[in-house]
Amino acid sequence: MNNKNGAIIAVVVIIGLIFVFGFGTYNSLVNAEENVNSKWSQVENQLQRRADLIPNLVETVKGYAAHEQEIFTEVTRAREKLISAGTVAEKAEADAELSQSLSRLLAIVENYPTLKADANFRQLADELAGTENRIAVARMDYNNAVQKYNSKIRSFPTVLIARIMGFETKEYFRAEEGAHEVPKVDFSSKGE
Repeated sequence: MNNKNGAIIAVVVIIGLIFVFGFGTYNSLVNAEENVNSKWSQVENQLQRRADLIPNLVETVKGYAAHEQEIFTEVTRAREKLISAGTVAEKAEADAELSQSLSRLLAIVENYPTLKADANFRQLADELAGTENRIAVARMDYNNAVQKYNSKIRSFPTVLIARIMGFETKEYFRAEEGAHEVPKVDFSSKGE
């Protein structure tokens, strides 16, 4: 009887340890996934902030450079694409397209010294530059959270719980080829 009771107790303890490990691992994965979701939300928040600044920037530039209609249309179209993008890859592609359009818009500004001196334009440009920095930080934080999460769900023995519970790897925010540079925003009065 003693050996039978000992074996039963050992089996119960082993099953209990498996459940404790399973619950702990599951909760850890949920926390890691929520961290990724939170970081992605911050990326989207900053992208939306930039998208909200763009109409004001475009309108200000239009007042000085009304004949540059093609670039205004391009920026507006890229902004709408960013707002409607759903997946991480779509957001990254739309973000790269918008960054390129903004670069072209800001290059046009160089031809209008009066615009560069406009207080409203300078304030919008400063906000845009600050937002670009926030976007870069939010992307980095998101990618770091994705890296930790993906490593966790692919590590043994956590991978067993992750597969059983349906946790899948998350996609990194990857900039399009050639879109790794933040649009240059330099509205200094040099050379004027």
